[in-house]
Order: sequence, then C-alpha cells, then structure tokens
Amino acid sequence: MLLLIAPAAGAQTADPATRPRARDLGIVIGRYPTGPHNAITDVPGVLVGQVSLIRGDDIRTGVTAVLPHGGNLFREKVPGAVYVGNAFGKLVGSTQIVELGQIETPILLCGTLNVPRVADALLSWMMGLEGMENVRSINPVVGETNDGSLNDIRGRHVGEPEVFEALRSASGGPVAEGSVGAGVGTRALGFKGGIGTSSRVVNVYQAGEYTVGVLVQTNFGGELRINGTPVGAEIRRRWRERDPAMAGDDEPDREEGSCMIIVGTDAPLSARNLERLAFRALGGMARAGSGFTNGSGDFVIAFSTAESARISAESFLQEGPRLGNTGMSPLFTAVIDATEEAILNSLLQATTVTGRDGNTSRSIPIDILTDVCREKGLCPPGS
Repeated sequence: MLLLIAPAAGAQTADPATRPRARDLGIVIGRYPTGPHNAITDVPGVLVGQVSLIRGDDIRTGVTAVLPHGGNLFREKVPGAVYVGNAFGKLVGSTQIVELGQIETPILLCGTLNVPRVADALLSWMMGLEGMENVRSINPVVGETNDGSLNDIRGRHVGEPEVFEALRSASGGPVAEGSVGAGVGTRALGFKGGIGTSSRVVNVYQAGEYTVGVLVQTNFGGELRINGTPVGAEIRRRWRERDPAMAGDDEPDREEGSCMIIVGTDAPLSARNLERLAFRALGGMARAGSGFTNGSGDFVIAFSTAESARISAESFLQEGPRLGNTGMSPLFTAVIDATEEAILNSLLQATTVTGRDGNTSRSIPIDILTDVCREKGLCPPGS
C-alpha cells in the first residue's frame, strides 16, 4: 500500500498508472516466468508498505517497508544475509545479520540522513508489539540512498508517523513503483529512478517450485542497458533532438549514487546460501548498466520466508530441511533476471519530480525508449 502525504502542486508530473512496466512493452528478461504480480510480494508472506512525503518546494522523500512476514519478526526470525557490492553507504543492522545469519525486524529504506530517525522509529514499533515488553536488544535493519538532489535531505523529514504508517499499511499484491516511498527523490542511469520490483518462479530439480522476488531503490550511475544492449545514450540523444530542455541535467556520469536491493524467496535456504543468492543480484545491476562508481553504496539484503527455516527466539535447536548447494543454480539465474527487470521497472514507472532549488529529474521518455527498443529487437514491433 502507498500513502501520499501532502502532495505539492507541480511536484510530480504524469500518473504512474499510465506508464508501462517492462512487460507491458513486450520486454522480457530471462526465461523464467514471473509470479502473478511480478513483484516481491509474490513470495508467500512478504508485505510492502510505502509512504511518500511531498511537501512545499523542497521535501521529496519517503520510506519503504519490506516485511518478510506479517507476524512478530523478533519472535519468528527469518534466515538472512547481506552482500556488499560497494560500501559507500549506511546500512544499519548489517553486522548482526552477517554474524548471526538472521533478520528480526522489517527492512526499511529511506534517504541517507534519515537512517537514524527511521531506525529509532522502527525500534519503537517493535517494542510496542505484544510480547516485547521485556526485550532489551533489537537489531533494526534500515538501508538508504541519497535523495539530496531533489530533497531537503538535511531536514530529515521522515519520522515515526511515516514509519508507523508504512508498517501499518504494508500489504501483499501489486507494489507501487517509481517515484514513491523511498524512491520519491532518487534518480538513476540518467533518468528519474525510484522503487522497482519483479519476481521469478523456478522449478528447482526434485526439490519443488520456488519464487524469488526483488525490490530495488535505484539511485545510481551508469549507462542503461536492456537485455545486454546499450540504449541509454541513444534515448538521451533523440530526447535532446526533440526538445533540448527536456534532457537536462541527469547525465549518468554525474550520478555517484547507490542502489539498495532486497531479495526474498520461499526456498528454504541457509544464511550461507542466501549470501550466495544476494551476491548474484549484483549481476542484474551490472546487466542494467551500473558503473559501480566510487561513491555508490550497493547493498543486497536477502531472506527466506520458508516456515521450515524460521528461527524461534526461544528455541536452542533449529529444524527443517534446507535446499542444498546443487539446487541453487536456478535461483541464481532467477535473481539476476528479476533484479535487472526491477531496475528497469523503477525507471519506466517513475514520474518526473521537481524539488529542492528547482532541480528536476525527468522520467524516461516512453515513446523514444519504445522506438529504440523496436529498432534493436528488444520488444515486438507492435508493442
């Protein structure tokens, strides 16, 4: 669910409902089918909640919450892992995940300087849950990208009300993408970035059918590629020819930003194999055109929702089957493909945003992108 707080006139243009996702254009990445919503919420149990904070001329930010399940995560922890592609970023809670291989709170995404406030609000939420009265240590998980180009980032405007609403409103089903939640003020690959998601359903040999879902917060540089084909430079060239003012300031070589990638699966994986899965997600980011610049903070958080893999706060013994190493290869391919598509969806769904100091990040022009993709054989002629 998405809640929009105090929309400002002129802050955004176009309705994301009128903008396509990759598959709407006939762009298919990889061979595996998607889940019913082509979203991280296709993974059983996963919920997503978002609040977009748009006020005045310079507040363009928000928060996105990913819940591995709808219960008390502290009492029923999930196996988890973190993989760091480039550590120019702030990821609260990562060291305990690495050490213990488990996640015990929802995962929240926000703007860089809001991380401490959002983590504090998440602590308050967790301590207010039933059965938490005597808990003295909680490991909140909060990641970020820097939305300071469009947002008054020093104001640290996301606080407890926004965090609580994102958590309270979290739901399954379709996920709002583009300039929403933690993606309101981000930009990527020379265009407006934001929140994107995708999923894949795979049959893992004799072990069964599993879903891999990905959600991204895109705010990084590089040159946009689709299915391995460079398209970003050509799109911008044609954009300038049509209207020089429309191709303004989002040059990819100016973007030293970051990408947060959240990976969920219902495959019963150990923390070690979740780390291996998280590493592969960076392959999808690379295929989308990332340059992994010096100032890029690229983090992947992965978790399993399998009930057999959950970790009780009271239990000394862990039970339940785990998928072995030989079953991982289809999941590796699935997470690469889903990550690439989630990044593309974040661009396609993003709407133009004008914010701090009149800075504008413009959404990728769908008509030009479609023409380029048709010419390069990336989507059907009639799409």
